[in-house]
Amino acid sequence: MRIRKVLILFSLSFFLLFFTARTIKAEEGFSLSLPRVVIPNVPFKATITPKKPLIAGEHHFTLSTAEGKVLASGVIRDGKPITVKDLTVKKRGKITLILRVDGEKIEGKTRAIPGVLSILPPLLAIILALTLREVIIALFAGVWLGAFFIYDYNPFTSFLHALDNYYVTTLTDYNHAAILLFSLILGGMVGVMSKSGGMQGLVEKIAKFAKNARGGQLAARIMGVLIFFDDYSNTLIVGNTMRPFTDKLHISREKLSYIVDSSAACIASIAVISTWIGFEVSLINDAFVNLGLSRNAYITFLRTIPSRFYPIFTFIFGFAAAYMVRDFGPMYRAEVRARTKGLVIAPNAVPIADPDVALGHPPEGTPRRWYNAVIPIGIIIIGTFLGLYITGRNGIIAAKGAAYIKQAKIYEIIGAGDSFRVLIWAFTIGSVVAIVLAVSQRILKLGEALHAWVQGIKAMVLAAIILLSAWSIGAICTDIKTADYVVHISLGFLSPRLIPLLSFTLAAAISFATGSSWGTMAILMPIVVPLAYKAPSAAGLSPGLGEYILLGSIAGVLAGAAFGDHCSPISDTTIMSSMASGSDHIDHVRTQLPYALTVGITSGIIGYLPMGYGISPAITIPIGGVLLIAFLRLVGKKTDNL
Repeated sequence: MRIRKVLILFSLSFFLLFFTARTIKAEEGFSLSLPRVVIPNVPFKATITPKKPLIAGEHHFTLSTAEGKVLASGVIRDGKPITVKDLTVKKRGKITLILRVDGEKIEGKTRAIPGVLSILPPLLAIILALTLREVIIALFAGVWLGAFFIYDYNPFTSFLHALDNYYVTTLTDYNHAAILLFSLILGGMVGVMSKSGGMQGLVEKIAKFAKNARGGQLAARIMGVLIFFDDYSNTLIVGNTMRPFTDKLHISREKLSYIVDSSAACIASIAVISTWIGFEVSLINDAFVNLGLSRNAYITFLRTIPSRFYPIFTFIFGFAAAYMVRDFGPMYRAEVRARTKGLVIAPNAVPIADPDVALGHPPEGTPRRWYNAVIPIGIIIIGTFLGLYITGRNGIIAAKGAAYIKQAKIYEIIGAGDSFRVLIWAFTIGSVVAIVLAVSQRILKLGEALHAWVQGIKAMVLAAIILLSAWSIGAICTDIKTADYVVHISLGFLSPRLIPLLSFTLAAAISFATGSSWGTMAILMPIVVPLAYKAPSAAGLSPGLGEYILLGSIAGVLAGAAFGDHCSPISDTTIMSSMASGSDHIDHVRTQLPYALTVGITSGIIGYLPMGYGISPAITIPIGGVLLIAFLRLVGKKTDNL
């Protein structure tokens, strides 16, 4: 009995102590959030959040190191969270920061790692992908290495957290989940169109107009330009539609994936109506607002289009290569293999998604009706455009009121559209229409159509895993400050005349390392615009030259982000290009890299370097275009006479 009383008293004491501790913690007025890791001398942010949102009035705070050095001070008003920017630490290792507010002391902990470690995870993933040709292993190795740096260099803990804190968390992102969903749905639609003979009918129809390699490549290029309003739609539709056709003409999958990849983001980034423009204009506008300028961001955006040398030169180079039917480097070898042996993919290639292989061909005697493919694809294109308009219009009305919609420009409405939601709707409707067409014409029974749809989804599973891995390594790059470190080490040596070239180069490097063009734009635009606006006048340059430098620098960020994303094997759009074209991903990256680098180097030397000295794009674009065509003529070899 005595033992039982002791146990009861002990239990009551424990719960009382636990409750008291929880109560004391709950009474704390503020919390301090720090990054998981920081880099010495590289600015980072801290967030102070009131735990009681109804706290009114002003609350003075100081944020200092454990040694007492004050890093920041300020005022929290009316219980609203604040973000403290531009914090830096000097030493490496475990860091404790102390927040003092209203007599309360809150500790926050982080760890400072050497800056060079921040570039190793994406570098490891890229090197392993190119050498081992195993994309999933390469990407996971990069994620694991980043987690290893974050979680106290513990290999086992980092392995576990790579799974739960990155792979799982990545799936909770709405945009990522939407991309996976509409990619799988599109795979299902392609499965139905293939099984019902629609894709084969479309190939036979197009073959009447383009009967050789030149015509096939030009047709794919033209389709890539026509679907200008969204890069994801462009990639998935052009790749899946043109793949059976280019296969028939013995055009390599590597060449098709290059055409798809080099068209999608390039056209969407410079189109005056696209899902990109709202994001791009908003970044420019925010930078102008922070500078106190009243410039029109959209007009500035339009004025940068002639300076988007990489997209412009990519189209010149791509159409010239298709018309001249000339290739060089690994792409030439791929084209020779396809023309002479009929092998559109290498014998040892592993396509990350290939519905043709997964589904086979339609049964003998199945009618090849081209409209069974064109109607679902047409519905997707029209539905996407209409959906962007409707969701954009509703979004603007909700944000700015019904009166504003009367004066809103079409680019504003399309830019405000919910592209991911719309693509899910459009691809689902397209899938339903494909099934209805097949069943209503008695080409397939309902069960057969649904089976074909599921088989199409199965063909996309490997691509989905690779996309998930790419997003996870992107999250790792964010946590270990890869982009911040690259910016930090690059901005120390600047001449105002070199800002356009440096903006382009820096954007390309960050986008290549992180695999994110939009993330790169968001990081660099707030840094580059003030720099390009103030540095020329501070150096005594004329206002006219200063304007050239500003426009060239903004264009350099936007074009460089597309360039790096285009080259990066860990970019989601690069992966989706391989997926839609049925190409081995590493073969796609290897064959297109020489082409992208040729155009990128031309863009930097012929485009952005002269712009810092006031030379107009009206002069440099023709020069760059002629040089690229001459390069193809001298270095490229004909592939239509093999």
